[in-house]
Amino acid sequence: MTNLPPSLSMNAAFGGSGAAPPPSPGGSSQSSPGGTKDRKMASAEQLVLELSNPDLRENALLELSKKRELFQDLAPLLWNSFGTIAALLQEIVSIYPVLSPPNLTPAQSNRVCNALALLQCVASHPDTRMLFLNVPNLWSITFSSTAHIPLYLYPFLNTTSKSRPFEYLRLTSLGVIGALVKVDDTEVISFLLSTEIIPLCLRTMEMGSELSKTVATFIVQKILLDDVGLDYICTTAERFFAVGRVLGNMVAALAEQPSSRLLKHIIRCYLRLSDNPRACDALRSCLPDMLRDATFSNCLREDLTTRRWLQQLLQNVGVSRVPTLQAGGGFDHMMVT
Repeated sequence: MTNLPPSLSMNAAFGGSGAAPPPSPGGSSQSSPGGTKDRKMASAEQLVLELSNPDLRENALLELSKKRELFQDLAPLLWNSFGTIAALLQEIVSIYPVLSPPNLTPAQSNRVCNALALLQCVASHPDTRMLFLNVPNLWSITFSSTAHIPLYLYPFLNTTSKSRPFEYLRLTSLGVIGALVKVDDTEVISFLLSTEIIPLCLRTMEMGSELSKTVATFIVQKILLDDVGLDYICTTAERFFAVGRVLGNMVAALAEQPSSRLLKHIIRCYLRLSDNPRACDALRSCLPDMLRDATFSNCLREDLTTRRWLQQLLQNVGVSRVPTLQAGGGFDHMMVT
């Protein structure tokens, strides 16, 4: 796709109207699918152009975020348009100063989350996913010669404030990473493992909202389902027990406030860990008792798939669904309480 020229005027007042004009009514193209598609693309191109104009950017972010499902090939358009990715990253870094101490306002959170929603669109598209991970020579002055875009989101995942603006920011950032791992790709997993994604997800799994915990656990699950990810987690006792401790704490919390959606991802993580011989040995002694008894029977009553996963997990670790602790091997000698 040809790069779009930065043709917008830069003289509009801040807060002025930056919305793309609505499609003109009437005309023979009104009922033509091709005409409708052309109008949508023209609207998308205009809004993408407006992202490069600081005076028009806020409205363009809002409109594109709301309509991103309607625009076909929005991700390549965003990627190949002059200055667009740099503009989105400028939105992200602009709120770093209000992360600590935590002074993020709802308006600031909404604006940057609109930018993150567009980055999620890029991260989920097959033509732009890998480019998203490794961007060469886009910003010769402001940014380094090579940029790994997911790293710009990590300061958001490292926050601990439980206020709604911060929770929304973490959840939307997790959505970008979730889009990357949704499609099985060892290269994506290898990249993420070279960063701090596991500790950041574990942090969210401990202190986030139920929805944030669910997305973070899904990311860990997808990493574990890749052989590279499973080997990484199970290479050292420290990594295995860091993951196991958080999963165990989540199971205990779910006994008080059940969530079948979150429990499903937790059980899938445990089941995948049991595919590793050393981890399976360790799970014989550290798998939560509440997964061995009937604690979650009602929670899983309608979820046949997760019940089967749990049954397979218990078979793998060689225990019955009764509270039991057995001596294991592998990691057990390194366990800490």
